[in-house]
Amino acid sequence: MSDDLFDKGLQIRRDVVGKDYVDRSLAEADDFTRPMQELVTRFCWGEVWSRPGLERRERSMINLGMIAALNRPHELKLHVRGALNNGLTRDEIREIFLQVAVYCGMPAALDSFRIAREVFKEVDAGK
Repeated sequence: MSDDLFDKGLQIRRDVVGKDYVDRSLAEADDFTRPMQELVTRFCWGEVWSRPGLERRERSMINLGMIAALNRPHELKLHVRGALNNGLTRDEIREIFLQVAVYCGMPAALDSFRIAREVFKEVDAGK
């Protein structure tokens, strides 16, 4: 599967969440999951993340808030790492999750802090 939007999305996706993760996700895709991987790459990353108007850093901030509010720990972990790759500091990530606590509830924020600490430990360990 290759087209301009997919290729653009693939590059952005790799830049933000990491080449190893993306390549593994695509390699592990089967007949059932491949269409979803293609849709995510083409639409989310190729169409939306490549739009002008918001920088990747800003998109990461928005994603952290939304994904924390939706209580999606797997995606949150991935996007905390992506936020760091996009230049957010740990202090900024903390502030985002404090905002989540106020507007989305303490359980969502507590889980978000726990997940972020896991990512920070992995990053510090060089994983």
